[in-house]
Amino acid sequence: MTVNVLFSASPALWPVYEPLLTNGLTEAGVDFRLGTDFEPDQVDYVVYAPNGGLQDFTPYTRLKAVLSLWAGVEKIADNDSLTVPLARMVDHGLTQGMTEWVVGHVLRYHLGMDQHITVQNGNWTPDAPPLATERQVCVLGLGALGKATAHALAALNFNVTGWSRSAKDIAGIACLHGEDGLRAALAEAEIVVLLLPDTPATVNTLNSETLALLPKGACIINPGRGPLIDDDALLTALNSGQVGHATLDVFRVEPLPAEHAYWAHPNVTVTPHIASETRPVTAAQVICENIRRGEAGEPFLHLVNRDLGY
Repeated sequence: MTVNVLFSASPALWPVYEPLLTNGLTEAGVDFRLGTDFEPDQVDYVVYAPNGGLQDFTPYTRLKAVLSLWAGVEKIADNDSLTVPLARMVDHGLTQGMTEWVVGHVLRYHLGMDQHITVQNGNWTPDAPPLATERQVCVLGLGALGKATAHALAALNFNVTGWSRSAKDIAGIACLHGEDGLRAALAEAEIVVLLLPDTPATVNTLNSETLALLPKGACIINPGRGPLIDDDALLTALNSGQVGHATLDVFRVEPLPAEHAYWAHPNVTVTPHIASETRPVTAAQVICENIRRGEAGEPFLHLVNRDLGY
């Protein structure tokens, strides 16, 4: 039977994804129709992003699954009208991009690159950084992105501790979980990387209490979600020296307002949500594979736990 695949995302993405999805589904042997305008009761799969405008899934009575183009699903996971499986985007292009960005900024902090670049006053101070084996890095969030990042840092011989809300077992990575685990992980973390999802349970994971647990002068890297950090608490910690520097790629409001204190703070680096993004070529491969699986009666990949929100 022919399956109808509705593309519901930013219209600007349709010319990019249409040939990729067409080729991928054809190669997968799926009998399909692909488009941006079907009668709701004729749709089998929705390729979805929140900026496509679709919010009410009630009329989609034939729907088998919603396949998100975004890694974060906080804008759809609590939609009561969505009762079919929801898959989030986990693709190797996005993962590689995030890993490269995080490793680059961890190395920047580890090697003291900012100081070497900005201080050119003729003061010869041969103060070599420690080896990676002497540097403690903590990755908060051990999903696909956190796991890949932790492995990449461990491969460079950093001492990596990972933390997640629930227990994880990852070869080569010291994994902690729960409230006590978070406190223990932060207590030794010279560099903290946040890769948690945005859920009610993760809001303000870094707050005045948890920031105080860090070794004085620790650095923070947040390419995860803006609400993971209490902004006022971070600014206070930066001003006191409790946090030495923060590199922030995501924010509660984006674009970050011009008047926000982060822009002018000497110990904050702002990047404009560029740590990683969905790559159409690799994302289309994931979407097509999930549609193939659905038609073959196989389990979908990367299903969201709606109770947890990720």
